[in-house]
Parts: sequence; C-alpha cells; structure tokens
Amino acid sequence: MNEIIIAILRSGTPLIYVTLAGVIAQRAGIWNLGLEGLMIIGACATILGIMVTHSVAAALLIAILLCVLASILLWFVIDRLKANPIIAGLGLTGLGIGGTALAVQSIFGSQATVTAPFGLPKLGPAFGAYGVLSVAVAAMPFVVFGMWVLLRRTRFGLRLAATGEHPFAARSVGVNPSLMRLVALSIGGVLCAIGGAELAAGSLQFFAQGMTAGRGFMAFAAVIFGAAHPIAATFAALFFAVVGALGIRAQLMFGDKVPHDLLQALPYLATVFGVWVSGKLRGGAKAATGFGELKDQ
Repeated sequence: MNEIIIAILRSGTPLIYVTLAGVIAQRAGIWNLGLEGLMIIGACATILGIMVTHSVAAALLIAILLCVLASILLWFVIDRLKANPIIAGLGLTGLGIGGTALAVQSIFGSQATVTAPFGLPKLGPAFGAYGVLSVAVAAMPFVVFGMWVLLRRTRFGLRLAATGEHPFAARSVGVNPSLMRLVALSIGGVLCAIGGAELAAGSLQFFAQGMTAGRGFMAFAAVIFGAAHPIAATFAALFFAVVGALGIRAQLMFGDKVPHDLLQALPYLATVFGVWVSGKLRGGAKAATGFGELKDQ
C-alpha cells in the first residue's frame, strides 16, 4: 500500500504544482497552454543548474528565473502585442520543448539523457517508507492551501477574479488588469519551475528530451476538470496521478496479458474522460470574459 501511495505522490506532485499555475492564470482570464513548455524548462534548468553550480538552491533559483522570464514573455505577447492567448501558449510550449532540446544539444553535442550528481533533498529516514520522497512533496499540501487562501480569501484574489471575469469593471475601481495578469503568470512560472524540478530531480536525477510527456496538458485538463478552483483542480490532478500509478502497477501485475501501450495511455484516456465529464456535468471552468477584452483591444 505504501508503494502505491508513494508512486501517486511522486507522479502527482509535479502535476499539482503545474495545475496550480494553470488555476491562477485562468483566474486572471488567461487559458495558459504554455504549462508544458514552462514545466520542461524548469526540469531542464534544474538538472543543468545542479551540474554547473553543484547546488540545489542555485539550480532551483535558475529554473524559477527562466520560467518567470518565459511567463513574462507570454504576458508581453498576449497583453502588449494582443496575440491570441491560446496560440501564444502553444507557442511557448513549442519554445520550451525545442529550446531545451537545443540547449542540451549545444552543451553536450547530443540528445542523450543528462544525469545530475544529486537531486532535491529527501525527507529522510525519520519519515519511514516515505523518506524517499523529496521536500517538494512535503511542501505540496501547504502550497495548495496557500493558493486557496490567496485566491479565495484575500483582496488580491478578489482583484484577480475581477480581472478574469469583469476586467472593465475592475479597471473602473482602480485595478490594473494588465498588471494582475503579469503577476498571475509570474507566480505560475514559479510553480511550473518547482513542478519541473520535482519531475526531474525529485525521485529522479536526470533530464531527457520530452520527459514531461504531456503533463502540462494534463494539468491544463485538471484546471478545467476542477473548474479552476485550487482544491478541486488539485484533486483532479491527483485523480490523473492515481490512474497513472495504477497503470504502472497493472504493467507489473499483468505483464504481457494486457497491451503495454494501452496501459501507458491510461492517464491520457482519464484526462479526456475527465474533461468530458466536466463538460457534461458542470460545464467545467467557464471561458473568462477577460479573454474577450484581450481579443478586442
């Protein structure tokens, strides 16, 4: 049982961090389809940063800086250049995937897997079987709770919601929607950097091309499934992680009895199913009216 819980936490924690980034962006009126690109930038920067600086803190800082800069670029393209947010987000994803591949190719001369000498700090023997998990996993529940408080119980959260739902009204009472979007995307960049770092340096200690494997899009689906509520979206991300962990367990238990490709596809099938259920039962997260403002200006 402990093994299954550990597997769920390992696969779910990076997804939850990136999901929260999508939640805060959606609250600001932006569907952030750049989550995949930001996540892989965070993963690559963390591993390369550890190799260069021999410091987890410095590597994580580099990853956060790069992801925030990429988020600012996304904000500039959307808010200043008036580009379509969905197209801009997909462009950022392409930039992240292609840019990290180019960086590894330029530094090492090949697309081989890059291995770091160590990863994120672990919880340690004091936590028993769960001591193999990283500190990012332990911090995850507090980050989720903090995001809930920030978005649902603070003045900043109210202003952010107004920016996403009624930007013209928000501007009439002195709120700057452009600044709020910048802050939301920047916070999302930090979360994506941590998610990418946990993916590459949490239970693992390497970076491989395309290692995010669509997790950014799964996080985006969790935002829709959870109706852009931080707690509900977190449970949606955990649901996808549970399906993924069960798929891995099924591979070990059934071996050749079930097609390997089908078991690997289970998380993605669950993602599609979750979005479909959300659309049928609750309508998911409604398109923010702030998107209309972005198109019209």
